[in-house]
Amino acid sequence: TASGQLLDLITTHEGEKDLNKYNIGVHRRIVQYKTSYYSFYLPVACALLLSGEDLTKYGAVEDILVKMGIYFQVQDDYLDCYGDPKFIGKIGTDIEDYKCSWLVVQALERADESQKSVLFENYGKKDPACVAKVKSLYRELNLEAVFLDYENESYKKLIADIEAQPSIAVQNVLKSFLHKIYKRQK
Repeated sequence: TASGQLLDLITTHEGEKDLNKYNIGVHRRIVQYKTSYYSFYLPVACALLLSGEDLTKYGAVEDILVKMGIYFQVQDDYLDCYGDPKFIGKIGTDIEDYKCSWLVVQALERADESQKSVLFENYGKKDPACVAKVKSLYRELNLEAVFLDYENESYKKLIADIEAQPSIAVQNVLKSFLHKIYKRQK
């Protein structure tokens, strides 16, 4: 968690804003160490240890839970931009805060030079007009559909990985976790 927080801070450090540093690898490392281990893997690992299990038998479970944590954070990044503040209970600020979010990484991967120019000029600024330009670019790049494809593919892959586990009990626990977060709205 501390590693992920540090990576997040380093990438958003005031005065050194450079979208060229943002890519899916950086995003994944931030999420893996900020969200995945803390929120998904560690609670299950503790439960396994408390029940007397040998964690070395559960390497694939760690991998599944880390992937689930990444999926959860991508959802969070999506909801930060597209979620209804009344429903999710907060107003998203990833754009204003210059976060290395999944959406900006996807925009950078898909944008032409003109579109990248819009991102570089407006991302990380508190001005509502700048935020609106970034959101407009996200719409232009059809990032809502890109997210829905990501969500469906992630779910299919996670289910396949879960069903490959030899223990039905472990499968049930992992499926329960996944079903709590799949298609969540807040």
